[in-house]
Amino acid sequence: MLIIAGLGNPGTKYAGNRHNIGFMAVDAIHRRHNFSPWSKKFKAEIAEGEISGEKVLLIKPQTYMNLSGEAVGEALRFYKLQPADLVAIYDELDLPSGKARLKTGGGHGGHNGIKSLDAHCGKEYRRLRLGIDHPGVKELVQHHVLGDFTKADQDWLEPLLNALADNADMLVRKEDSQLMNKLALALGGRSEEEKPVPEKKPAAKSHIHQARNHNQPKLPATGPMAEMLKKMFGNKGD
Repeated sequence: MLIIAGLGNPGTKYAGNRHNIGFMAVDAIHRRHNFSPWSKKFKAEIAEGEISGEKVLLIKPQTYMNLSGEAVGEALRFYKLQPADLVAIYDELDLPSGKARLKTGGGHGGHNGIKSLDAHCGKEYRRLRLGIDHPGVKELVQHHVLGDFTKADQDWLEPLLNALADNADMLVRKEDSQLMNKLALALGGRSEEEKPVPEKKPAAKSHIHQARNHNQPKLPATGPMAEMLKKMFGNKGD
């Protein structure tokens, strides 16, 4: 069984916030696949279903972002699961809008929701970070993350969420690099396979080798000198 936890804040006030992209992601997966209606359990909204032959629990903590780990940790313990059975989806200031990164473990990067998950669930869970860009200065961060996505943001947000929902089976099967390629392609980028491989430059000769080649005299092939050298050293071709 896999738990996919989208992080965000509950209520209509926060529904369109950049900080709620995790909620938006699991909502997209819920719409695209065969899941039960949302219900309330574990201080969260949950939905049960199956993707790629594996049972999946979608969870949206209703504890507010800073206490997300309380809800997710309770679900992990109830189903007797390990951190490896958890994927957390959340917003990332340090990634450009629309970029995605997926890895197991790591630091919280100042994200309060991840701090809470680390405390209640351990750290070795998979983390799908969805970029929301940085406003440029620290003083604007709170306003930025708690601000709504703009109409212009929909140009990348909708394709990103749709691609994630379409390829959620890769997330379940832990085909992380393939999923990252799909998300990049959905936003007009290039997959890792399509990126040009840098040409290898020929290995530079050492200065000694270069000097030897440069200083080596050219022997005459014809004429009196050539005949004399041939008599002295013999014909190597014979």
